[in-house]
Amino acid sequence: MTTTIDPTARRVPPLGGFNLTVLRIELTRMLRNRRTIVFTFVFPAALFLAIGSSAGTQERVGHGNVAAYIMVSMALYGAALTAAAGGAMVATERAMGWSRQLRLTPLHPAVYISMKALIALILGAVAILVVNVVGLVQNKASMPTTVWVECAVLTLVCTMVFAALGVFVGYLVPGENAMQILGPGLALLSFLGNVFIPLDSGSTLWDIAAWTPMFGVAEVSRAPLTGELPWYAVVNAVAWLAVFVAGAAWRMSKDTARV
Repeated sequence: MTTTIDPTARRVPPLGGFNLTVLRIELTRMLRNRRTIVFTFVFPAALFLAIGSSAGTQERVGHGNVAAYIMVSMALYGAALTAAAGGAMVATERAMGWSRQLRLTPLHPAVYISMKALIALILGAVAILVVNVVGLVQNKASMPTTVWVECAVLTLVCTMVFAALGVFVGYLVPGENAMQILGPGLALLSFLGNVFIPLDSGSTLWDIAAWTPMFGVAEVSRAPLTGELPWYAVVNAVAWLAVFVAGAAWRMSKDTARV
């Protein structure tokens, strides 16, 4: 006896197939990656300990001191690395053919990307927490508690830019090449984006930095501390987020073959 299945009777899962089990598995897989743990959690905290212990870190900056300024910057760098690594996992999945398998399931592509972005934000929050805990333990960073919380929240919001960048690069290049590009690339952008080394306003390097993806988010993340939020920094952050989201959506729509 042959059973006939009516395609029109197929039920579309709620929320486009969003699944907490899949989310948990993806998050666990990321946390088991030793390279992710070292370069996104340990490395930024170690950088803060090294730079934040140097002379002059107790000088005042806005509502805090230089050590607090460095701590927020290192938290942003760690969160950016982590979020980008989480988004770039699509490159490995494409190489394995996993993304094509997912196309056979009711999981909506937009929901799949949203889950990747959510994982990136969760990992970014952990990276921010690690650096902030180190700052508390070291007891050199100084700023009001409300400013501390505001900087951490804004830093997490800003990591969406790099989660989108990770997904974009993950769809743009094959396999393991994604993090080989993102790792050095984000380090370079951090140097150019006023994260590692404060740049003199009005200099040629500052003018170049103002156009880079890291510049705007760095200014936004540190705004509660510095007491300044230039309009062009907000425009920079929003513009780069739009570029990376549009790029990821474009590449996802073109992704039909195994890499």
